[in-house]
Amino acid sequence: MKRTAEKIYIASFITVLSLGFISSMSGVLDYKQPKTYSVLDGNLAQSFEHHYDKELPLKDIGTNVWAALDYLLFNEGRQGVKIGVEGWLYSDEEFKPDAKGPQNLRDNLNTVEGVRNLLAEHDVKLVMAVVPAKARLYPEYTGNNHASAIHADLYQRFRTALRRAGITAPDLLAVLKPAKAQGQVFLRTDTHWTPLGADIAAKRLSETVHNNFKLPGEPQEYVTSARKTEPYHGDLTRFIPLDPLFKSLMPRPDQLQKRSTEAVSQTEGADALFADNEIPVALVGTSYSANPNWNFEGALREHLQHDLSNYAEDGRGPILPMLKYLQSDDFKNSPPEVVIWEFPERYLPMPNDLSEFDPQWIAKLKALGNEQNLALTGSR
Repeated sequence: MKRTAEKIYIASFITVLSLGFISSMSGVLDYKQPKTYSVLDGNLAQSFEHHYDKELPLKDIGTNVWAALDYLLFNEGRQGVKIGVEGWLYSDEEFKPDAKGPQNLRDNLNTVEGVRNLLAEHDVKLVMAVVPAKARLYPEYTGNNHASAIHADLYQRFRTALRRAGITAPDLLAVLKPAKAQGQVFLRTDTHWTPLGADIAAKRLSETVHNNFKLPGEPQEYVTSARKTEPYHGDLTRFIPLDPLFKSLMPRPDQLQKRSTEAVSQTEGADALFADNEIPVALVGTSYSANPNWNFEGALREHLQHDLSNYAEDGRGPILPMLKYLQSDDFKNSPPEVVIWEFPERYLPMPNDLSEFDPQWIAKLKALGNEQNLALTGSR
């Protein structure tokens, strides 16, 4: 079967390539050189390229064709996605091995411990929100995709390291797994959790904060309302470029019911002044926290019964937004009581480009983590 599929793939490649060549030749013959363009100044080349792209969108057609062949014959998409069963898609970051993964893991743990110690110097408590991998929560749909050795028990290893370092980190996997009975806690075609999953995690984190720390100010009531359910094409569908020629082959879209959270009433008097100027909780993290589609920020407000400031960012991973926050005027001038650091487990073995930060400051921060690691090593 594999050899037959390979032969079909090769034959299809040659056929499309031949048809594309014939089509391209006719397009070349149809081209008319503008009278005002010179060969020497490069404008003629730009004119021809514009004509080719406009009249012969072969690149887009080829992209769709090869994507369809990969998808149908080999159940594969572009780099970035792993295709499961029943329309489930997964980020390939949850599966692929990395030769430098163990070193990255140790380096990132050093950074996490250094951040905790730096926060402690400012009397700020850290609560880690370790987000389990989607494949860990929904292994039944991963199909033939298997996690590499470093990812197999990464979630538990991460939490164990945090516990040994004395960092508060509730077990979100333990509450998200049974919540699957209530509905999807992660989107089928997206990297992220659903508003339900975000709410379950926010509730558990808020319980942890209340059980371990006392937030200043009076509790504030927040209420969350649901909007209508709409089709949602997840971010992982971008790695299966079948649209528009083979749009019908795409996994069916998720059904996303967005939520919004608002304060029931504004606090008056001195408490209002406190709420405006000294927000007791800061949220730092990734698109799990930054993207309003999941309403994680709102769910935390509702369950904490306190306002928070959100410093999470899209597309930067969990570590860069935290380092940026630690150097911000907001942190230096008005440090919160508690920082909730949302950190998806899959980022732990990944490298980080820290070139935007002062190397000496980074070295000092990691040294704080190294001191903690030495203590941990001696206690094992």
